[in-house]
Amino acid sequence: MNTVAAPEERPAIRVALLGCGTVGGEVARLLTEQAEELAARAGAPVELAGIAVRRPDKHPELPPELLTADAEKLVTSDDVDVVVELVGGIEPVRGWLLAALKAGKSVVTANKALLAEHSADLFEAADAAGADLYFEAAVAGAIPLLRPLRESLAGDRITRVMGIVNGTTNYILSAMDSTGAGYAETLDEASRLGYAEADPTADVDGYDAASKAAILASLAFHTRVTASDVHREGIADVTASDLAAARGLGRTVKLLAICERVTDDDGVESVSARVHPVMIPRSHQLAGVGGAFNAVYVEADAAGELMFYGQGAGGAPTASAVLGDLVAVARNRVAGGRGPRESAHAALPVRPMGQTPTRYHVSLSVADRAGVLAQVAQAFAGHGVSIAAVRQSDVGDRASLVVVTHQAPDAALQSTVDEIAKLDVVHEVVSVMRVEGEDQ
Repeated sequence: MNTVAAPEERPAIRVALLGCGTVGGEVARLLTEQAEELAARAGAPVELAGIAVRRPDKHPELPPELLTADAEKLVTSDDVDVVVELVGGIEPVRGWLLAALKAGKSVVTANKALLAEHSADLFEAADAAGADLYFEAAVAGAIPLLRPLRESLAGDRITRVMGIVNGTTNYILSAMDSTGAGYAETLDEASRLGYAEADPTADVDGYDAASKAAILASLAFHTRVTASDVHREGIADVTASDLAAARGLGRTVKLLAICERVTDDDGVESVSARVHPVMIPRSHQLAGVGGAFNAVYVEADAAGELMFYGQGAGGAPTASAVLGDLVAVARNRVAGGRGPRESAHAALPVRPMGQTPTRYHVSLSVADRAGVLAQVAQAFAGHGVSIAAVRQSDVGDRASLVVVTHQAPDAALQSTVDEIAKLDVVHEVVSVMRVEGEDQ
């Protein structure tokens, strides 16, 4: 009669932890406090073999025998089975993880910037060594999103992934919408409350969201997409007037990562990946996502419309995703199997932003006299852009003109705006914003 060994009787899965900040500290704590439950779920004990930090003397709360400043030595140690990386950045982390994978260690990482630039190298190293590479925490914190894209929807054809993937910008835009305050004062408030970093550039300029969009597009469309392939715009130019205009049209403004499978008139498919502020109807599922929460909306041929929502950042939520990956990797080690590998078989081209079909909301300050609308409409027509709606109101001796377009190539829309700005009857192009979430 065959017997199966209890988890505690099997050899332990030994973990090297790189970084012990907000997330790493939570991972270390949970590995200790939930050791029995994790062992039961993984099928073997999961134990810390070592923790690499820059300054070990700054972590008196951790057992000194686990601490080291030599990350490279730790990740290649014979006493390590899995490396959990929570340091961030590209180098020297890339070298550490490649060394770990080449040594046969599985890797769990939350490093979106590294994955958005060098996932191909990491996957190739993992494949060569027969090791796992998991990264659920890299995009949306605690939200189970990447595993559904990699596994649950592997038999479906995903056509679109669109979502709020940065909590800082969502907090700022949500606050601007609800209070009527401007961008600068709302950013200051976000910093005071801890929603924005001391240097918020990566968040407010869209770099963080662009890295996440690259990962989402790669998984959804089985194509290698890097951060440099993603069109990126931040929220610094979004004004209180933009939010007010959106409210007047029954919309709100969100910074969205939008990844699409696009088919041109000749039936040729490509991938579009972009991050920028967007006006969306208040009836849209993403419009009601407030504060620092994240939400991602997925469209697939068979599954239809899916929505993933929850805490997109923070120590405990992100640690939850990391531990989920760690348990999956440990199970694979116990069973002698592997998790999903890179799927880049489609190898679709990435469509430039100028060729990507979008819609615009254009707000103009124009002369209040006859013929103005005709000149503006002629500029749109000259670039092959169809107008969906126009709204005009008087503002003193000037008029406010709002034009919403039908879908057209982004370059055609931008050229139209550039031409309109030069018209004698146009005093100012007050704002330009793309529109999503409505019939095209």
